[in-house]
Amino acid sequence: MDAAQESPQAFSIESETGLVGPLRPVRSKRRRRRRVRSMSRRFLWVLLALALSACAPSKDPVARGAARFTSLGCVTCHRVGERGGGQAGPDLTTVGLRQSAAWLDLWLKDPAAWKPGTTMLNFKLKDDVRADLVAYLQSLKGDAYRVKRPWDTTAVKADPLKRGEMIYNRAGCVACHGDRGRGGFPNNNVIGNAVPGLKHARDGFSVPELKERILLGRRPEPADPAGPPPLVAMPAWKDFLTEDEIDALVTYLHSLAPPKADDWAE
Repeated sequence: MDAAQESPQAFSIESETGLVGPLRPVRSKRRRRRRVRSMSRRFLWVLLALALSACAPSKDPVARGAARFTSLGCVTCHRVGERGGGQAGPDLTTVGLRQSAAWLDLWLKDPAAWKPGTTMLNFKLKDDVRADLVAYLQSLKGDAYRVKRPWDTTAVKADPLKRGEMIYNRAGCVACHGDRGRGGFPNNNVIGNAVPGLKHARDGFSVPELKERILLGRRPEPADPAGPPPLVAMPAWKDFLTEDEIDALVTYLHSLAPPKADDWAE
């Protein structure tokens, strides 16, 4: 009997099919299969852990608000920088510069209560959802436009009037002062109960005066000193708009004045 025949581990085994094969390779294959199954299970656990961590809500209200802004479809009507592109609502890239958290909360709670007839839907948001959205909107202070501004293309910069109009619309002036400066956006505890229009800015302000108002902003005087302060105020744009951008904006605002023969009550 040779050495292979003397070794018990070298004996062949007979399978159920009657075929004969060596014992050692069968055991080796079984060990490999066990290792593969073990590694596969560990890999699946890692994938599951990663998936669960990705699904876990963020602790940052701004991040949660950004996610809700997308999931609720806000980008359908609004834009933030180059994200979105809806034209139904105002550009929100600078809304954190323009509106307070208190006003944003009131607006999201019931848009029509602040502005009857608004096209903004009442989503009947839960308090925590609304709070996250307010945190996100308050964080939007024009950062998306600080590097690349839509009104800085060569073609637009060549036309100050066109550039000023784009700044008026994309920086958010239109949200409070209305299309082409018509005004009418509601405000509380102010004379006229609305943000003033700008169609006659040329007659009320010289170029230096208008530039100063844009640079420094202004809080409106309360109609009733004993009442609550107005929630909508003119923001200071000195840290966002450059001097040449303000010049273009003033050029556009002065162009809004109707001919002298037109009725001022328009």
